[in-house]
Amino acid sequence: MVNFVGAGCGAVDLITVRGKKLLEEADVVIYAGSLVNPELLNYTRADCQVHNSANMTLDEVIETIRNAEKSGKNTVRLHTGDPSVYGAIREQMDRLSALGIEFEICPGVSSFCGAAAALKAEYTLPNVSQSVIITRMAGRTDVPPKESIEKFAEHGATMVIFLSTGMLEELSERLVKGGYSPNSPAAIVYKASWYDEKVVRCTVAELAKAAEKNGIKKTALITVGDFLGDNYSLSKLYDPKFETEFRKASE
Repeated sequence: MVNFVGAGCGAVDLITVRGKKLLEEADVVIYAGSLVNPELLNYTRADCQVHNSANMTLDEVIETIRNAEKSGKNTVRLHTGDPSVYGAIREQMDRLSALGIEFEICPGVSSFCGAAAALKAEYTLPNVSQSVIITRMAGRTDVPPKESIEKFAEHGATMVIFLSTGMLEELSERLVKGGYSPNSPAAIVYKASWYDEKVVRCTVAELAKAAEKNGIKKTALITVGDFLGDNYSLSKLYDPKFETEFRKASE
């Protein structure tokens, strides 16, 4: 059996109970290099075979899993955050399916959730934004034209932008071109939940300078939107005049 496990966004105790148990039981662990907190490997047994996938190709990852299966061993493929977000797991799962190797997925705490916690913020505020757009800039890997930063910025929704810290000047330009004001609130969250976590609040126009000033070059999320401001409406959920299945409305 192969288990794709979300390691969480950084802090060791943010892995799920299930994920920790799978690590403890694994015969083989293939982990996503510097993106995963190495302290999580302390949960593995002394005889567990540990591989760093940063040094491996897809073929090598699959061959390692295949050899483990032939020996009747359990494998954990340990991915950063939640494996469903920029985890490149579909290609691995398809290869395993073609080989007749069974697998399951254990979800994890994504860094976009860790970033909100670091910001002490709520992405979805009444009359501000009820949608969260998770995306990235085009870099060495393209994005579909219909998913450009400008297209998404037109919505004015909350945006969480991965894998783009090295392109912040261009990001600012594209956000403004799409509809955000240069003065729209933004924040850079570096290594959310890690011991060296850093939160930098700024505006859309200030993103590049803010990152440079704080020495942030990678491993950060960019958040953009009025959810970072102070104006919003209260939720109806706790409004005494709002009736629910469990509570009658007051007069």
